Amino acid sequence: MTQTPPARRIHTLDVFTHEALAGNPLAVVHDSAGLDTAAMQKIAGEFNLSETVFVLPETAAGHRADIRIFTPGAELPFAGHPTVGTAVLLAALDGLAPGAETAFILGEKAGPVPCRVRRDRDGRYTATFVAPRKPADIGPAPDPAQLAGVLGLDVRDIGFDRHRPSRYGAPVSFCYVPIKTREAMDRIRVDTRWFAETFAAIGDDHPAIFAYSRETVDPAARFHARMFAPGLGIAEDPATGSAAAAFAGVLAAQEGLADGTHEIIIEQGFAMGRPSRITLGLTLAGGGVETVTIGGGAVIVTEGRLFL
Repeated sequence: MTQTPPARRIHTLDVFTHEALAGNPLAVVHDSAGLDTAAMQKIAGEFNLSETVFVLPETAAGHRADIRIFTPGAELPFAGHPTVGTAVLLAALDGLAPGAETAFILGEKAGPVPCRVRRDRDGRYTATFVAPRKPADIGPAPDPAQLAGVLGLDVRDIGFDRHRPSRYGAPVSFCYVPIKTREAMDRIRVDTRWFAETFAAIGDDHPAIFAYSRETVDPAARFHARMFAPGLGIAEDPATGSAAAAFAGVLAAQEGLADGTHEIIIEQGFAMGRPSRITLGLTLAGGGVETVTIGGGAVIVTEGRLFL
C-alpha cells in the first residue's frame, strides 16, 4: 500500500507591500522535518518564486524559528524579503493583536536576525530586522562600458553625482550600478550570456546587479531600483531586502551622508507591475556603517498543504 506523504502547511505572502498582488511573493513551508537540501531546492523550483523559506522543526535556544532560504537556483545564507515575510507570518500565527508589537530572533545561515513586528490599528503588519552583517566592499566592479553592455544601455547612462559602479555584500553580494535617469532604468534589457561572462572574468560565480536611480515614481522614495540575478534563477526581483542592506555601504561611501541615523525609502518592482517599498535604516559613525535595518509590510495571500 502506498503511504500518503506528510502534509506540510504552506503559506504565500506578498512582501514589502501592504496590498495583495503587489510586492515580492514568498512561499513558506512549515514543518520541514525530513526534507533534505536537494528536496528543498526542488520545492523552491516548483514554487518558482524569488525565494522559498523552510521553517525547521528544531530551533536553537532563544530563536522563534530557524529557517533556510532558497531561490529557484541556489540556497542563500540570508535574504531580506524572506525575513520580513516569515517574521510577519509567525507573528500573525502567534495571534498578534491590532495595535501591538512583538520581537523575536530568526536563525539564518548568516547568523541570528533580530526582528520586530508591529500590527497597526487597521490590522496591517510591518516587520523590521537588523541585518546580520555590516556591508563590506568586496572588490571592484566591471567597468561602466561592460555593465552598459550587460544591461543593454549606453555607457553615458551609467553614473550620476558621486555614484559609480561598486560591489558590496552583507553577506549576499551585489554589483551596484547607478543609472542617470528613470527612463534609462525602463530601457534595461539584460544580456544573460554577457552577464555571466562579465562577472566570471572577475571571479563572481553568482552575480547579481542592483541598478538604481535617484529619479523615483513616489516622491517619498529616495531611490528607484531594479535587481537582476539570472544565475540564481531570478530574471528580475520585485524587491530585494538583502541588496538594500548592502546598499548601505554604497551610500556611506558615495552619498556623502553625515554621521547619525538615516531612513531611506527604496522603491522597486515597478517595471514588473509589482510595486514595492523597502525602508532602509542605517547608522553611521566616523563615516562607517554601524548598524543596518530593513523594514516593510507583508500580506498573507494563501494557505494550504504540501504533500511531499
